[in-house]
Amino acid sequence: MAEEFPFEISPMFEGERIRKDGMHVELSGPKSKGYELVRATPMDEVEDGRFTLIGPDLSEMEEGSRHPFAMIYKIAGELVEEDLESIVERRNHDFQNYIQGMMHLNQRYDVWVRISKDAVSKGLTSFEPIAKAVMMLFKNELPFIEKVEAVYVTDLAEIEKEMDAVKAVYQSRDDRTRDLHEEDVDTFYGCSLCQSFAPSNVCVITPDRISLCGAINWFDGRAAAKVDPEGPQFAIPKGDVIDVESGEFTGVNEIAKSLSSGEYDRIKLHSFFEYPHTSCGCFEVVGFYIPEVDGIGWIDRDYAGTAPNGLPFSTMAGQTGGGKQVAGFLGVGINYFRSPKFIQADGGWDRVVWMPKNLKDRVLSDIPAEIADKVATEEDAADLDSLRNFLTDKAHPIVERWEAEEEPEEEEEVKEEAAAAAPTMMQAAMPMQGMPMMMPSSSGTGGVKIILKNAKVSIDKVIIQKKE
Repeated sequence: MAEEFPFEISPMFEGERIRKDGMHVELSGPKSKGYELVRATPMDEVEDGRFTLIGPDLSEMEEGSRHPFAMIYKIAGELVEEDLESIVERRNHDFQNYIQGMMHLNQRYDVWVRISKDAVSKGLTSFEPIAKAVMMLFKNELPFIEKVEAVYVTDLAEIEKEMDAVKAVYQSRDDRTRDLHEEDVDTFYGCSLCQSFAPSNVCVITPDRISLCGAINWFDGRAAAKVDPEGPQFAIPKGDVIDVESGEFTGVNEIAKSLSSGEYDRIKLHSFFEYPHTSCGCFEVVGFYIPEVDGIGWIDRDYAGTAPNGLPFSTMAGQTGGGKQVAGFLGVGINYFRSPKFIQADGGWDRVVWMPKNLKDRVLSDIPAEIADKVATEEDAADLDSLRNFLTDKAHPIVERWEAEEEPEEEEEVKEEAAAAAPTMMQAAMPMQGMPMMMPSSSGTGGVKIILKNAKVSIDKVIIQKKE
């Protein structure tokens, strides 16, 4: 294989990160444009192994430069059907990461690729061997593909010309699950593609919850598991319903424990705070808790500004990813906003207080009419004070939660003897609203009362001892 290509190809290179100082060129990504697309095509319209490049080749790109980048694969075969397009498309992520010196992140029109200086110095000067290697892997790993042809585009005008049509293809795929729900099926599907970057991630795909990357819906998962039973998409028996509202099922919990090597044994598919779905790193949107208003904001990859909490997408994505259950942060695919079960365990849309305007416009038709104009964007609120004022002026449902919390609450007395007990260790990472905590005074004659309201507290260790 080394003789055929100017690079090594192996799954061992998955997870390779190419930092800016080691990068020869960046393709597409958050500061440029591009996409990846697979189309099922009649056999007589595909020239097997053919590669076409529209735009400058790798040898014409300066070190450290950034360029638009699109990848189109036409696949054909007796068993090839449209249901398989998304699955083959996501395997492009796998196979390009098999190439030493190449980093592929994200999916669809968020795709982000880097090629290292080392790869170029070893002879990678064209996109053709990359395309040839991926086509070879498609046919070797997915035997239902009999013929495949690749077109790579680095010309911005050509990419922009096709972008609307490409997005329409993605949208038509997403619309297929609109009338199908979790209660209508006995099987969900899982995906392990991102485990090279997030080893403990458990991606569960249901009719009401698309994959975090937004590229694989329930029908896609079913088709992939059928034609490639040993592949990264697999069936998950739904099992018994533990809780309908939060979306907890015995089958999902069992697979969560297995895939995470016991790190997690519970996942609530439609919960933001309690046992939330894990977040890999390929998610399209990050949800974040805003304790100052007791609401949830959402920020997507395309938004270059900062949220009212002062943080950009990149910072919150770093906090969220890695395949963890992170209280107060949640990665999702954009199509999940269209789900009737959208974070229903924590208030659904009534808990959403902020999102970028472009993201809001994309899902506006699926936001309940009574809440649509009450969700702020960057045009309405740039910081926490302006956000709180906006929510108050619009009479957002979250305001009722504030008023309820301001009512007098019963406070439990903590006896002095408790302070003399063995040192207490406490871990907390969940948002706390109006949670009283009693601390002993040094005199032993009373206590200092600390009330945590609308606070997110993360404590590694607290030791409480009586002073002798």
